[in-house]
Amino acid sequence: QVQLVESGGGLVQAGGSLRLSCAASGRTFSSYVMGWFRQAPGKEREFVAAISWIGGSTYYADSVKGRFTISRDSAKNTLYLQMNSLKPEDTAVYYCAGQAARRSWSGKYDYWGQGTQVTVSS
Repeated sequence: QVQLVESGGGLVQAGGSLRLSCAASGRTFSSYVMGWFRQAPGKEREFVAAISWIGGSTYYADSVKGRFTISRDSAKNTLYLQMNSLKPEDTAVYYCAGQAARRSWSGKYDYWGQGTQVTVSS
């Protein structure tokens, strides 16, 4: 099994920055696509960004494009989300996720972390 552990969440003022990390571990780890999702109180979970683990292609939700950057360190099996120019509407629990088979970035994700809270104050 693959375990994903997020870190880096916290409280930040609007306009500030945070960097989330997601460490992957397990007997073997390989993922075609990894992504970040978020869920705000009372709302459905939504896609934020994804990256192709091998090729490095990236995909973003329109709401974060130009402000967030997804990246990965293959040697460390770690996924990152750099979040700049944060807004109060970015407040949510952020989850990292990975795919265990070759699918589109919008396809099913098989592995999920436990989530990390990001709160942006106005």
